[in-house]
Amino acid sequence: MIKVTRLNGKEYYINFDLIETIEETPDTVLTLRDGKKYVVTETTDEILNRIIDFKRKIFTNENLLIKD
Repeated sequence: MIKVTRLNGKEYYINFDLIETIEETPDTVLTLRDGKKYVVTETTDEILNRIIDFKRKIFTNENLLIKD
């Protein structure tokens, strides 16, 4: 899940595995596999970076490391 922001400023989380396309028209539109569309304030690059960061944490177990 990644955090995104609606045009009204409200933040929410979306399951990035369900995203089929990301378009900038000029607003960023996320289209899910079921056809639902979400317009968000983040750019395409920001969305992609959030997905990469999330996957990096999962695949490296970064979130399980104990920090002193």
